[in-house]
Amino acid sequence: MIAIVRFGGSNCDRDTKRALDELGIENEIVWHAEGLPQDTTGIILPGGFSYGDYLRAGAMAARSPIVEDVRNAADEGVPVLGVCNGAQIGCEAGLTPGAFTTNASARFQCEHVHLRVENAETPWTAAYEEGEVISLPIAHGEGRFEIDSEGLDRLDAEGRVLFRYCDEDGRVTEAANHNGSAGNVAGVGGERPSVAVLMPHPERAVLADIGGIDGRGILAGFA
Repeated sequence: MIAIVRFGGSNCDRDTKRALDELGIENEIVWHAEGLPQDTTGIILPGGFSYGDYLRAGAMAARSPIVEDVRNAADEGVPVLGVCNGAQIGCEAGLTPGAFTTNASARFQCEHVHLRVENAETPWTAAYEEGEVISLPIAHGEGRFEIDSEGLDRLDAEGRVLFRYCDEDGRVTEAANHNGSAGNVAGVGGERPSVAVLMPHPERAVLADIGGIDGRGILAGFA
């Protein structure tokens, strides 16, 4: 059973549940104060504005007691995916390196973007080909991935950059870097390939009439 962890201020938990239901993946929304159910086989930290992004996005939710349970589960190989605010929480909690900060535009951005698959050998990318271009929506004000050059080089060397912002032809350009992320990074993996965070919303791209279906392959990592 996939646990969708709801914090005060989460607003993509129902979207995520609908997406997993559509894919036939058993799931349950879990209030953070209640802890993880014993039958948890995967965890999603969904998008939203946990605790109103007070201090900085994800900072307070990352200190909720359930996050220690999430870290322990991740260490045991349980798949964990953080999306948007969940990605911010994941970085704050040390599930993945780096941080997400205010967009270079200093504005909230809500639009469809193109991503290039950088490593197709993880649970979250196995449905795609390396170099494939997919389209997902973004909706964030603090989505710029930040990491020093040494850290970025290490992520690249270890195959932990999963997605990069690109144009529709797969070119990784400054113009395609919608929020100013270091290295155009849109999604990264943890030390275990079963852990990942990304800023775009795969749960909003599972229905052909609403947002397309390019997000299905990412959520299929739980199947």
